[in-house]
Amino acid sequence: MGNSCTHLGIPPAKGPNAVGCTDFMMDHTAKGSFFRLYYPCQETEKAEKPDWVPCREYFNGLADFMKINRSLSKGIFDHLFGSFKIPAYMDAPFKSNEKCPVVIFSHGLGAFRTLYSAICAELASRGFIVASVEHRDQSASATYYFSEKPASERAKGNSPKTSASAPEDLLMEWMYYRALRHGEREFPLRNQQVKQRADECILALDKLTEINAGAAVRNVLHTPFDWTTLENSMDLCRTAIMGHSFGGATAIEALCKEVKFKCGVALDAWMFPLNDEIFPRVKQPIFFINSEKFQWAGNIGRMRQLDSAVIQRKMITIRGTVHQSFPDFTFLTGNWIGKLMKLKGEIDPELAIDLSNKATLAFLQRHLGLEKNFNQWDLLIDGEDKNLIQGTNVILFQSAI
Repeated sequence: MGNSCTHLGIPPAKGPNAVGCTDFMMDHTAKGSFFRLYYPCQETEKAEKPDWVPCREYFNGLADFMKINRSLSKGIFDHLFGSFKIPAYMDAPFKSNEKCPVVIFSHGLGAFRTLYSAICAELASRGFIVASVEHRDQSASATYYFSEKPASERAKGNSPKTSASAPEDLLMEWMYYRALRHGEREFPLRNQQVKQRADECILALDKLTEINAGAAVRNVLHTPFDWTTLENSMDLCRTAIMGHSFGGATAIEALCKEVKFKCGVALDAWMFPLNDEIFPRVKQPIFFINSEKFQWAGNIGRMRQLDSAVIQRKMITIRGTVHQSFPDFTFLTGNWIGKLMKLKGEIDPELAIDLSNKATLAFLQRHLGLEKNFNQWDLLIDGEDKNLIQGTNVILFQSAI
C-alpha cells in the first residue's frame, strides 16, 4: 500500500458487511426525493464500484462553487479526482440477517450526495441503511431533476442522451449552487434553505418507510436494484439524522420537525442558518463532533444553547482536523495540495474519520438502543483519546460575574 503520501483513495469500510449503494429518485420534479442509499449487501463478483463524482456537471458545479473557471477546472479535477471510486458496489443485492437501523445524511454547502462515502459506507458496513440526500435548495454545487418533454419532442423519441440516464419522456434539468446576490442578507436565504433541507430529509425517511412497508415505488432512474428486497428490512423505530456543516444545522432543524428521528450527529455544524427559538423545542440527544480549525466562539455559543440538564448533548473536537476533514476530498489529495486547498489537517485523515465514525457508532448504539458492540468506543463520546478534546478548543468569552 505504501505510505499515506502515495496511497490516495477513499478508505474501505471496516465493518463486517459488504456495502452496496444505489441511487433513488422518486417523483422526477425538484420537489421529489433524491438520495444515494448505502446498505449491507451480498458479496458479489459482478458489481462495479461507481465513480466518486457521477458526471461532468458535478465538476462544473464544484468549479462554480469554488469560483474557478470551468474549462480550467476540467483539467484540475480530472487530474486530481478523475479516477476515484466509492468504497461500495453499485446496485449490489441487499442482504442483512437482521433489521437495519436507518440514518439520513445531509451534505454541506456546495457538496452533493456522493461526497461523504467514507462515512456512509462505514455505517452500512456496520448494519445501517443510510440515505445520503441530495438537496434541491440550491445549496448543492449541482443536482438534477426532470421536466416533462413537450409533446412535439416526445413523438421523435430519439432524444440526445445526457451524461446521467434520463427516462424516455423526460428532460434532464440541472440546478447549480446559488451564490449570495450583491447586497443580499444571508440569514433569510440560509434559514429558508435549512427548512427545505430538513423537509427533504424527512421526505427521504417517508420514502424509506413506504419501501419498508412494501409499497410499490417507481424509481425514476431505472437502476437494476430490486427495491422489493428492502421490504420489512428496516428498523424504523431506530432512526437517526446526521450531517456535516450546513448538514449539521439541517440535522438539528430536522430533529425539531420530526420526532421519528431519535437522535442526531452534527459534524462541524454551521449553526448560522437556524432560528434560536427552535433550540428549546429539540428534545432528542445530539452529538457535536467538531474539527479543530473551523469553529469560533459565536458558533460554539449557539451549540451550547442546546445544552440540557435532561437530554444528552455531547461535544468533542478532533485534534489536527479542518472543516474538510469529514468529506471524502481529504483522502484524495496529496499532502501538499491537500493543505494548500484546506482539504487536509495535520492529522492522518484516515485516523480522523475513524475516530469520528467510532464515536458516532457508540452514540447511535446508546440512543437507538442497539445490541451491537459499538459501546466499546463509549470513551470517545467523552473525548477520552489523545487525538480528541472533550468539548471544544474554542475559548468562549465569559462575562465577568
